[in-house]
Amino acid sequence: MAIKYQFNKISMQSLNKQLKIRQNALPTIKSKESALRLTVKRQKETLRDLTESFQEKMDSLMGLTRLWSEFPEEIFSLKEIVLNIVKIAGVKTPELKQINYEVANFSRFSSPVWLNGGIVILKQITEIICQMEIAEKKLEILEYARKKTTQKVNLYEKVQIPEFSEAIRKIKRYLEDVDNLEKASQKITKQRQSTVAKEG
Repeated sequence: MAIKYQFNKISMQSLNKQLKIRQNALPTIKSKESALRLTVKRQKETLRDLTESFQEKMDSLMGLTRLWSEFPEEIFSLKEIVLNIVKIAGVKTPELKQINYEVANFSRFSSPVWLNGGIVILKQITEIICQMEIAEKKLEILEYARKKTTQKVNLYEKVQIPEFSEAIRKIKRYLEDVDNLEKASQKITKQRQSTVAKEG
């Protein structure tokens, strides 16, 4: 969208003000973009590590398929996932605070020996899955914020700052031309008056 302006000093002052705002904001926005870019990179690494950790855990359980088929589902359930909101480079992102599980009462004597170990493994897997989902959401939020920040940097740097600068330059040139014309017409008027005075 092209900026609108008039060829006068008030319009030029307004444009100057707008230009300064953008020039002053640009370094801050650029550093935010840089911080977000780095954070996105780290978040991708975190997600990759969690995915590998999950895969390793699942691979280690492959030999216990028969035991898991005997696991009583009603014993273990996920009750609640508690999140914190953490700001990263001014962007609100979710972070896992705690996971609340519900483990039903069961007889330690009549149940298989491996049941306690199975509950521990389920807690570990549930935590990894929760962390993966939160990491994906966090990455999505940070990627979106980084894209928006990059767009703003480009808008200021490549569009608005050059447009404001060009508009100010045009107004200055116009005002200088008007001023030169006025001076020239005053000079001509004085010459005419002095010519008339000499002849009179």
